[in-house]
Amino acid sequence: MSTSNDQQNNTPNTTQDSSPQLTHGAPSWIEHCSEDFAAARQFYQDVLGWQIMEHPMLNGSTYPIIAVNESGVGGFKPFPDNEPGWLVYITVDDVDARYEKALSLGGTQIMPPSDIPSVGRLAIFKDPQGAKLALIKYDKSNA
Repeated sequence: MSTSNDQQNNTPNTTQDSSPQLTHGAPSWIEHCSEDFAAARQFYQDVLGWQIMEHPMLNGSTYPIIAVNESGVGGFKPFPDNEPGWLVYITVDDVDARYEKALSLGGTQIMPPSDIPSVGRLAIFKDPQGAKLALIKYDKSNA
């Protein structure tokens, strides 16, 4: 008998999709966080030759998207962050349930599950070792 979850490891029984934005457990986005996103952007453009696309935001600002072969793979957080590093976004089947599971296992809340217009549902936590991770379920129109 097939169930929606493997009861031993609590992972969904899904077939692998070619898109990481549709595949539970797949890394699907990276975001650079730092005090000076413009300097970081320039550094990585020089080092890796990344193309940066300016994506308009609802508040009138823009979000710099990292494009590889004209496809967005990440971005630069367009406001200062006092914890520099790369934040990895993992696609999940249920942001709220996975976030609560992380907290119940010793994770620390950074951003509770929230709907991000034109993106999807997102939450950010730190694992018990202090590393940040973002959980995301994309709006179907953006996946």
